[in-house]
Amino acid sequence: MILVTGGSGSGKSAYAEGRLTDYRKRGYHAVYLATMQAGGEEGKRRVERHRAMRAGKGFRTVEQPRDLASCIPAICGRNPAAVLLECVSNLVANEMFAAGVARGAKETAEKVLSETALLEEETGALIAVTCNVFEDGYRYDADTEAYLYALGAVNRGLAARAEEVIEVVAGIPVRVKGAGKE
Repeated sequence: MILVTGGSGSGKSAYAEGRLTDYRKRGYHAVYLATMQAGGEEGKRRVERHRAMRAGKGFRTVEQPRDLASCIPAICGRNPAAVLLECVSNLVANEMFAAGVARGAKETAEKVLSETALLEEETGALIAVTCNVFEDGYRYDADTEAYLYALGAVNRGLAARAEEVIEVVAGIPVRVKGAGKE
C-alpha cells in the first residue's frame, strides 16, 4: 500500500493518479475507487468535473461512498488490480455521518481500517489518498472533533501498514516512509 497525504489543493490526487498510471503501464487493471458522495448541485458538479478529469486515463471508475467491503468482489475480479482509493477523508465522513447511521469515531475508524485492510489484501496494489486537515489549530464542535479523531486514527493506521507514505506539498512529493519511485 502507498498512502498519499497532503492539504487541499496540494497535488496529492495528481500524484496518486500518476502512480496508478505507472501500475497500469505494468499490466495492472487500474481501478479508481471514488468515495465522494454527491450532495446538492455543487456536489453533483464536482463529481462530474472529477469524472471528466479521469476520462481517457485508462482507469475503470467505481463509485463507492461507503461500505468498501461490498465492492471488493467487483473491483478485484481481474488480477492483478491496482486500486486508487480517493479519498479516505471522504470515506470517513460518509461512514460516520451516513443518514440513519449512528456511528462514533472509534467505531468509524475501526470499520474503515478493517475494510481498507480487506481491499489491500485483495489487490495487487492499493494507493490511498487522504487529507491533512489537522494543522489549522481551531477548536470545532463535538461532531467535527469526533470526525477529526476518526480520520486521524485511520490515517495513523494506514500509515503504519503502508510500505510508502508520501506527503505532497505544493505539488512536490516528499517521502515520509519507505523507498521507491520519485
